Amino acid sequence: MKPIIIYDTTLRDGMQGEHISFGPGEKIRIAKRLDDIGVHYIEGGWPGSNPAAIRFFEMAKEVQWKQAKLSAFGSTRKPCIQADEDANLQALIAAETPAVTIFGKSWTLHVQDIMNNTLQENLAMIEDSVAFLKHHGREVIYDAEHFFDGFFENQDYALETLKAAVRGGTRTIVLCDTNGGTLPQDIETITRMVDLNISMYCDSLNQDQSIQIGIHTHNDCGLAIANSIAAVRSGAGMVQGTINGYGERCGNADLISIIPLLSIKMNYSCISPENLKKLRTLSRFVSEMANMTPQPQRPFVGRSAFAHKGGIHVSAIMKNPKAYEHMDPELVGNERRVLVSEQSGKSNIIYKAKELGIDLGSEDIDMQQIVSTIKTMEDQGYQFEAADASFKILLEKLANQFSSAFDLESFRVTIEKDKTHHCKSHATVKVCVNNQMEITAAEGHGPVSALDNALRKALGSFFPELNQMHLVDFKVRVIDGKDGTSAKVRVLIESRDEDHIWSTIGVSEDIIEASWQALSDSFLWKLNKRSLSEQTNNGVIV
Repeated sequence: MKPIIIYDTTLRDGMQGEHISFGPGEKIRIAKRLDDIGVHYIEGGWPGSNPAAIRFFEMAKEVQWKQAKLSAFGSTRKPCIQADEDANLQALIAAETPAVTIFGKSWTLHVQDIMNNTLQENLAMIEDSVAFLKHHGREVIYDAEHFFDGFFENQDYALETLKAAVRGGTRTIVLCDTNGGTLPQDIETITRMVDLNISMYCDSLNQDQSIQIGIHTHNDCGLAIANSIAAVRSGAGMVQGTINGYGERCGNADLISIIPLLSIKMNYSCISPENLKKLRTLSRFVSEMANMTPQPQRPFVGRSAFAHKGGIHVSAIMKNPKAYEHMDPELVGNERRVLVSEQSGKSNIIYKAKELGIDLGSEDIDMQQIVSTIKTMEDQGYQFEAADASFKILLEKLANQFSSAFDLESFRVTIEKDKTHHCKSHATVKVCVNNQMEITAAEGHGPVSALDNALRKALGSFFPELNQMHLVDFKVRVIDGKDGTSAKVRVLIESRDEDHIWSTIGVSEDIIEASWQALSDSFLWKLNKRSLSEQTNNGVIV
């Protein structure tokens, strides 16, 4: 089983993505999770570019890394100066990381037209910079920027830049598809040519140690993952990428997909099976740190990756999951989900109930009535396929298994607007908890925000764990526009805490009523989850 080295650049290249930003403390937390999952190299940033990167490397010195090597990132020296005079190279040494990654120019267009440099000086910059860093005891990874574009324009010169890095002392050369425009078949052919050419060059230098080829791809044509796999097929032993594919423009190669492809589909030694099971939580953790909503359709780890909706599909997977699944979702820490909709049959309901931990086996439960009720509600505008939490609550109610943590007595929402000020929203909520009445009022940025704040205020003294829960998405859909402003609306709310993401739904002609339904279900699911956890810890559920 051939080993493949995983090199993560989320903390540098990933941060170049639009709306992506991590502070030094957040970068440390992410790096620790990457180390825990078994990533081999973690690129921490460019210490020569900003104080925040320097602060991260200072903090990183206090961390005991279990497996990963931390790498500082930078460029070759500037033209026409000595390597020891270059501030960027000095900053890389000061970062005190065991590995250093530097990039150099492979494309004559960049060397001559963008940098106004000479081709010979560019080669000297590469060799001098690698040699300087090696002299200071660093492992040097050389990123050949724009390599494939450069190869297409001037094959001989592109290869000369790699040879310069080899003469400097690097043992790892990474071919970069910086613009993301190369096709997989070209990646495969060129990587194979490079591997052979560099091996022959090392033989000519009488070097005993072989050169490892790496791949770094961008997703501008939607091919970053495919291009990374193509390079591995041609001999690349290192894959660079980011968690969730975050990165500049259309992003980088997504390690969350690449790792299981290599490990499960291609039988390469990448990370351990135990660590593979952490992929889903790692993906969501980094999404949380980036303040980005997790994509449900993300391969392998998304909520929809192993979701089944059609009744025929569900009936089949109840007999054998292989009928409609390419792998066991538990291998990457995911789970099988069955969606309930107007296309559902009895098999969907039974499977979904079992998945949610609801016992529908009692003779007192009318399954046909449950199916009929759900389909009627779907016809009225509910979409339970998008709201598992609300569906669980509904099933428990229909099966007489629901115990409510609180009951609404009433609520009132007022919105105030004058000529000179923005709208102000106020909400008053009256709820009953453990036979105690709680009446609270709160303001918010809109009526739903005010309701959310008032309900939290009412329940906070009873359930302090609600402080860990927050709303991450709020959607309103008009179900049928022919009735104009009196049309029914569907409200979908997505909430999350440190461990879970859940969705709830409400439907009404009144948008506030629909919002309340979704909002209260969100709180009830969270509180019922807490109650279930307490029972488990007390040994009631095994």
